[in-house]
Amino acid sequence: MAPRHRPRCHRRLPQDRRPVSLPHPYEEHSLVFAEYWHKDVLRLEEDVVSSGGGAPPADAYLINGSPGPLYNCSATDVYEIAVVPGKTYLLRLVSASLNTEHFFAIADHRLTIVEADGEYTKPLTVDSLMIAPGQTINVLVQADRPIDTYDMAMAPFMSARNVPFQKTPAVAHFRYSGAGPEAPSRPAEFPAFNDSLTADFALSNLRSLNDTGVPLVVDANLLFTIGLAVEQCHSPHPNASCRGPGGGVFAAVMNNVAFVEPTVSLLQAYYDNTNGYYTEDFPGVPLKDYDFVGGAPNDTQPLNGTRVKVLEFGSRVQLVLQNTGTVGTENHPVHLHGHSFHVVGHGTGNYNPTTAQLNLADPPYMNTIGVPAGGWAAIRFVADNPGVWFMHCHLEVHASWGLAMAFVVKDGNGTMESLPHPPADLPRC
Repeated sequence: MAPRHRPRCHRRLPQDRRPVSLPHPYEEHSLVFAEYWHKDVLRLEEDVVSSGGGAPPADAYLINGSPGPLYNCSATDVYEIAVVPGKTYLLRLVSASLNTEHFFAIADHRLTIVEADGEYTKPLTVDSLMIAPGQTINVLVQADRPIDTYDMAMAPFMSARNVPFQKTPAVAHFRYSGAGPEAPSRPAEFPAFNDSLTADFALSNLRSLNDTGVPLVVDANLLFTIGLAVEQCHSPHPNASCRGPGGGVFAAVMNNVAFVEPTVSLLQAYYDNTNGYYTEDFPGVPLKDYDFVGGAPNDTQPLNGTRVKVLEFGSRVQLVLQNTGTVGTENHPVHLHGHSFHVVGHGTGNYNPTTAQLNLADPPYMNTIGVPAGGWAAIRFVADNPGVWFMHCHLEVHASWGLAMAFVVKDGNGTMESLPHPPADLPRC
């Protein structure tokens, strides 16, 4: 259905939409960010889910598998990029972290963002940036500083309150040729760990490089609340202690529904038209209306189920992701499989369609969006990829608690708009 209110939109000047000439990098390097525990992560997830409490902090952060010199016994375990003075470098930043979002910075250098989630953006130069699990960001860096060794570091961004986290950054080196190997490196500077303004800066200022064809008319207007909840303790492990608030079990929900992982693939159940594995009743709007950020409904007991939302092929969808404060607000990096989307707006507080200012001219085209703590984000996409597509928070503990749902995109007309049959060599589990 069409939106009941037409949001006010801003359009940028024509010259802002001209192609931008970017310097060709001398070299490209990938930096993969990760978390490390002295424990098997699958066992760790089992323990967290069975206990009903939160995940333990990581024992270390890693850049390309190395923690850097700030941890015990890791003085020489440092990843390094050797750079030539005067050259420009393209750094492909990939966050493979599980439960922590991170700031990234290089000492005394600025970063020019040119690509996010595989799509070009207008150049945006920053001192540091925030990258969430599942995101990819490409930046250009000019080696234009005095010959020396500079820290490339990732430090935690933690928007949730009263949550323990690893505070020691991971460090790699950006070493100029000619720099003495024994000289101490120059440290990188970071915002405060809970600096949401810096974390949201790129989201507020990123623009697509060219006109991205954002849908101007909406067929499906959806509003999903996202956040944490607490349910009564019913742990399947009899010796487990329920460590959620009030002796309950933490849950994470969309529109107060905690996703339950099915015993078979949703795509297989949908393709085979097999009943009993999911229902097509995921709500398109919250079941209860209340002050999402500042309050809570009378009954916060979450619903559990494997529910999907069905979309017609070619539907032009606007989805507003609204953060809630039922347990506490924090930034949620939400990822959609099978589609990229236009990030047309975000803000603080409760989304108001009559006052929200949306950018329908050149919004960034992404597949993961950090929904601001205590705020909302609006995305638009065309449902043109038939099948079943998972949408979830990319904080692994939240996904394990149920902050997820799935879209079913129906077939269109003809073979090219229809879900293909499984390959003949598809493994049978």
